[in-house]
Amino acid sequence: MRNPDKLTYGFVGIGLIGGSVAKTLRRVYPGCKIIVYNRGAKPRVMAMNDGTANIAVEQVDKTFHECDYIFLCTPVEHNIKYLKILKEIIKEDCIITDVGSVKNNIHEAVSALNMESNFIGGHPMAGSEKTSYEYSNDRLLENAYYAITPTDTVADKYVEEYTKIVSDIGAIPIRISYQEHDRVVAAISHLPHLIASSLVNLVKHNDSKAEYMKTIAAGGFKDITRIASSSPEMWEQICMTNNVNISEILGLYIEDLKKLQKELDIKNGQAINNMIAESRDYRDNLEEHNNSIIQKSYSIFCDIIDESGAIATIATILATNSVSIKNIGIIHNREHEEGVLKISFYDEASANKAVEQLERHRYKIFKH
Repeated sequence: MRNPDKLTYGFVGIGLIGGSVAKTLRRVYPGCKIIVYNRGAKPRVMAMNDGTANIAVEQVDKTFHECDYIFLCTPVEHNIKYLKILKEIIKEDCIITDVGSVKNNIHEAVSALNMESNFIGGHPMAGSEKTSYEYSNDRLLENAYYAITPTDTVADKYVEEYTKIVSDIGAIPIRISYQEHDRVVAAISHLPHLIASSLVNLVKHNDSKAEYMKTIAAGGFKDITRIASSSPEMWEQICMTNNVNISEILGLYIEDLKKLQKELDIKNGQAINNMIAESRDYRDNLEEHNNSIIQKSYSIFCDIIDESGAIATIATILATNSVSIKNIGIIHNREHEEGVLKISFYDEASANKAVEQLERHRYKIFKH
């Protein structure tokens, strides 16, 4: 096995994920060489200035010939375009990988180009609402599952080497076929996004003119539909590239909903009880990870007195202690909440620091 610290890594696209992988490689393998390409110049300049990249290029050219690994980190249709370019550039033992959330289309393109001996698919199951290089960081992949989808012909020694690299950057490698991967993410990521969007639109289209549904919507509704606040363009692309698997899982879900509707119509309370108990037990046994394919929400709830300046005081306490707030607002429907003020943060560390500072000022805090 080659020494990863002595290898050359190329990146085609350095947004949030590509930039985070590159920054992490720089941290764990300080002796490695990193070559980056990005369509926009700003990320290339930033990667050079912060020491992540050794070389930044304006186009995918022969500079990438020296790469031992090349990460394709652009939208799916562009990745396939760059595959065709790289086929004429890469050396014999170069491994190309990608970071896309759908694997079928890239594997099919690799097969059509006869590049299977040079390809290992990859999907780091982490992300953020922010998408550009400036929000990338060298800890984003820590404790995140990282799907590895080798072709049938790529040498085992490269799969083992790539798996070690994934482990070294702090992620948790899972070797899986690309077909199974796409079915899994259809169930745990792609369909939930569609369901969340559909549920929000159900409320929107069936609300009264007075908009009582919208007004009274509790924290629980906002929590289960949070992922509906996603990029329409990105999710259109995901759904169109994994439509078969999503449709299959959606069909199974529809059948379950029909069964649920039948139990409600005949007032079968025990069936409802059993369904909720089964789902509760299963969900309570899901492992928690710092990163996830669906990003976790970090929120706390605080009891405050309804008086002028109450929220401003809390915001000042947090700002003084360098805690960045993502969102803050009064909970008018407290059916499922404790604390009248909900404060959301970008990460768990910020939420924990906020709890510490506010409790020090004698606020009563609830952390869910």
